[in-house]
Amino acid sequence: MTPPRHVLEANRLKSLPKAEVHLHLEGCFDAATLARWAQAEGIALPRPQEDLFKFSGLADFLEFLDLACSLAGTAERLAQLSYDLAQRLADNGTGYADVIFNPTHWHAWHGRLGAMLDAIDAGFKAAEQDGLPSVGLCVSLLRTQSADEAIELVERLYTLRHPRVVALSVDGNEATAGRTGSRFAEAFRRAGQHGLRKTVHAGESSGPEGVWDAVNLLGADRIDHGVRAIEDPALVNLLAERRIPLGICPTSNVVLGVYPSIEQHPIEQLRLAGVQVSVNTDDPALLGASLVGEYALCRQAFSWTDEVTRSVARTSIEASFAGAEVKARLLTNLDHW
Repeated sequence: MTPPRHVLEANRLKSLPKAEVHLHLEGCFDAATLARWAQAEGIALPRPQEDLFKFSGLADFLEFLDLACSLAGTAERLAQLSYDLAQRLADNGTGYADVIFNPTHWHAWHGRLGAMLDAIDAGFKAAEQDGLPSVGLCVSLLRTQSADEAIELVERLYTLRHPRVVALSVDGNEATAGRTGSRFAEAFRRAGQHGLRKTVHAGESSGPEGVWDAVNLLGADRIDHGVRAIEDPALVNLLAERRIPLGICPTSNVVLGVYPSIEQHPIEQLRLAGVQVSVNTDDPALLGASLVGEYALCRQAFSWTDEVTRSVARTSIEASFAGAEVKARLLTNLDHW
């Protein structure tokens, strides 16, 4: 018997060579694992396990992240979380991922960044030894931190020079924090000097001004989200001309209320305007997203052909911070998909 069409489609999209460039370690917790850890620590969860990932909005979502991260207080738990993330990548046919993590969420690890990086790295190393995809880490500032705290993080990363760390990031709720580009400009300048790449959350809960600041003040190599750039034609033209890629997360934007439906999401408008776009899961476990599912969603909503799908996958690989050898292998495989 021939498998159903949606199963065949999922298998084809799993076989698509691709990278993921907008994925948070904090968003990869499994509900059952969190419930088990919470019980072991005697901590009450805000909702029953079956409703744990039902959020009222971005603020509720970000508050939950802090709670989830507080439960991963041992090196063993952090390594397991990292290994499980790599397995999630493999299950979606992802060849490489840039994974964001924000040290401010992980209260049990405050003041122990080196040990935290080692624990995460141990999980990813074990995964790679088992044939799972490779991962680079993007260490993120929180938008409410001070300029001095941002510089301190960058200098600490430079001192550690951990080979797993590929980039500096900044995330958090733009709507509540306001414009923070000027506050972090010096930290991002130093990150570039120290050889780190630069990726910036912008244009999600803020309008186009956040994307302008990411480009003009922070020198972003890549924008995480960036979707509200569509509200400013001059900004869209700039992104297209400079080929600054956007790591877009359609399901995340719909679930968290940035857009009311996938049909009203601007990813296709941005792509047709010449902007380099990739599809990503953001916080897959918490939002019920998968990378195969994101491709399938866009193919259905926007009638993406195989050629369009291939071009978006190409952007994901080229926009990633993977090493030259990994990129070349993925791009070669993509040509034959």
